[in-house]
Amino acid sequence: MGIKIESSVLALSNKINTKSATIGVVGLGYVGLPLALEIVNKGFQVIGFDKDYKKISKLNNGVSYIADMSNAIIEKAVNEEDFEPTNDFSKLAYVDVIIICVPTPTTAGGTPNISYIVDAADLIEQNMSSDTLIILESTTYPGTTEELVQPILEKGDFVIGQDIFLAYSPERVDPGNLNFSVSNTPKVVGGITAACLEVSKLFYEKVINTNVFAVTSPQVAEMEKLLENTFRQINIALVNELSQICHKMDIDVWEVIEAASTKPYGFMPFTPGPGVGGHCIPVDPKYLLWAGQQHGISATLIEAADKINDSMPSFVVERLENYLNAQGKEISDAEIVVIGVTYKPNINDFRESPALHVIDKLKEKQCGLKIVDPFIETFQVDNDIFNTVSLTKELIRKADAVVILTNHATIDYSLIDQHAALIFDTRNTHYLFENEKYYKL
Repeated sequence: MGIKIESSVLALSNKINTKSATIGVVGLGYVGLPLALEIVNKGFQVIGFDKDYKKISKLNNGVSYIADMSNAIIEKAVNEEDFEPTNDFSKLAYVDVIIICVPTPTTAGGTPNISYIVDAADLIEQNMSSDTLIILESTTYPGTTEELVQPILEKGDFVIGQDIFLAYSPERVDPGNLNFSVSNTPKVVGGITAACLEVSKLFYEKVINTNVFAVTSPQVAEMEKLLENTFRQINIALVNELSQICHKMDIDVWEVIEAASTKPYGFMPFTPGPGVGGHCIPVDPKYLLWAGQQHGISATLIEAADKINDSMPSFVVERLENYLNAQGKEISDAEIVVIGVTYKPNINDFRESPALHVIDKLKEKQCGLKIVDPFIETFQVDNDIFNTVSLTKELIRKADAVVILTNHATIDYSLIDQHAALIFDTRNTHYLFENEKYYKL
């Protein structure tokens, strides 16, 4: 290691070890905000950057927009001047470590949209100082850090691994998970050079309370993240397809899964549902699919899993229609109460939620719709704005069917059980439903 590199590594390492380093987090969403507050909790000063003025205003007023993060935590960090939310990106010049946590959606055609990463990298390049560590955490295709971010950062006079340091460490955030958070979830990190890996690993060791696993390159870390979520997508697709087969054979798929789960090795239980949602599972496998295509590989298993999961909203609506028909009712004349819009229980995130696709298909059937979700007040499906309503006895009694799409813990399922004319539960929410017109997916 040359004298210049040693000097830069030593200077930055000393700042990290003494917690005198200022940390910048670019992107204050479901990944960036919890990470920023965890870094504050470990004794660092943090500047949080986001272009969304509404988010910055809320944070500076101690208001959280993430369901499992309290106002009190944000208010304390802001008032004690440990956390500075801002949309002034010139302040990137004053930070020692910059973590990129911006969205990575797909285009309408299903290809990677890395425009947010490019934008963040441009802003960093225009404002950063020497001896700075930049870590990309946004999920992306293998090669992004080296082929896209590195050339942007090196447009000026800085050299990666000598003047500045660059690494990739995939985010592992599971909103609403009470057992695993930023602090106790192991991190994977890959650096462009040995020096990049050294300082990035040191940084995470100061921030989290568990293992930091070093890999040989950013590409390995990028691919590892795609494997995590593609594994889930494929296994969810398997049980979703199994649920369709079991329905035709009049077999309870939930009992099948429970029985299979008794095997102490070689089996991991996954459960069916109305589809897949969130910022990871519907999106990340498409990045892997695209990456394979760029290298002449057709990932047919990933494609098939995608199609199966995408078919589930139609399967849900078709079964609901059949249950109504069995009662002599047409779905077009029915009043339907939908329970849950968010992609998973007990959070306020409805990105890519399968519930939105079910609601869209129910709209096409021209039935009456009332939506209950205690975690959100309003949402949009195509051009239609929906306002959620409270769950009441009168609401349930007037409905021809109740469809449970998200199993929030705060829902009064006994009220539904007692007063619903028909219940279609896509989440196996309650083993003790006594309603004679109760159906599971």
